[in-house]
Amino acid sequence: MNRIAAAIALPLCVVVALPVGARAEEACGDPEKALGVSRIVEIDTTTGPLFGEFTKYEKEPRFLGPKEVVLTFDDGPMPRYTKPILDALDEFCTKATFFYVGQMAVAYPDMVKEVMGRGHTVGTHTWSHPLNLRRRGLNSAKDQIERGIAAVELAAGEPIAPFFRFPGLSDSGPMLAYLQGRGIAAFTVDVVSNDSYISSPSRLTTRTLQRVEQQNGGIVLFHDIKKSTAKALPAILKGLKVRGFKVVHLRNKNVVAPLPQLTEALKAKQEKKTAKSTDAEGKPELKPFYAAIATNTLEADDSEPSVTVIAPEARERVKGGASSADLNPPTASEESTPSKKSTSSKRRSRRNKVRASSASKQIEPVGSLSSAVSGRF
Repeated sequence: MNRIAAAIALPLCVVVALPVGARAEEACGDPEKALGVSRIVEIDTTTGPLFGEFTKYEKEPRFLGPKEVVLTFDDGPMPRYTKPILDALDEFCTKATFFYVGQMAVAYPDMVKEVMGRGHTVGTHTWSHPLNLRRRGLNSAKDQIERGIAAVELAAGEPIAPFFRFPGLSDSGPMLAYLQGRGIAAFTVDVVSNDSYISSPSRLTTRTLQRVEQQNGGIVLFHDIKKSTAKALPAILKGLKVRGFKVVHLRNKNVVAPLPQLTEALKAKQEKKTAKSTDAEGKPELKPFYAAIATNTLEADDSEPSVTVIAPEARERVKGGASSADLNPPTASEESTPSKKSTSSKRRSRRNKVRASSASKQIEPVGSLSSAVSGRF
């Protein structure tokens, strides 16, 4: 049974048949340009599923069919690039998932609100984007994960998706087990645009479309902190439409509550910062309120795409590894625990894992797992 057939056969997958309207294209100024959203995948994250090819750990069957893509953006928000990216997505009437860094979210909370106001999904990408989270020890990793969730949700002003992506795709069994215990889904990728290293919009467009075709779709990785991405995205979206690709929008079925002590600490810091920001008369400045942002009608009326609900079964993430105490949420007093492995031992272990992973792949995906593990994107 192939991966797509296996996904369809999952006992806990429910397809909710809703009208797939033609009005998706009507919402765009230019119907000929509209890429739209072909369907919505709504994910129940309570069992901590793992999606995407770039991992050596047991993952869920691919939920995408041939020529289906999920658009994802990491590391933001950064207004100068996030805004044109949002405009390009609106222009093509399509949706994406943004994995945001906590420090960036608290720096630009209005941008987080705008992303959500335009109908996109927002997940998290740690607090400060450490390049190799697994080297920091589990306590530090837990703090990075939880602080990121608290920061992004505080910036959003409403619940966000319990979707998480490891910086550099540097996952581990204990960290995946921790996410599973918290009811958070982890996402790797299938296609890397390589926008971190390609400054030419035309080369970025060509490479991305080539890789998407090579993989016949998949979860595509971009960054909304890159100038080349902002400039190339309209051409990439046009190229996807011309080649017959369809966009699948990810949506969360449930939410996860941030740790209260972290939220309160971030609130106190935010209030202190706001108190220092005053206008010419010495009064606190009012921040923009984005509730009135016009949203695309793709998900607002009877033309909503069909919804596939996915509720994967729980998996054993750690075998004889982390104890149950290691997998509990961190307390405010917990400190990072550095790894006791020597540098040379870690390098040998990583090389062996990369070789084993590469040998098991029949088709080499874009980039390499070694690039992902070393935190190069």
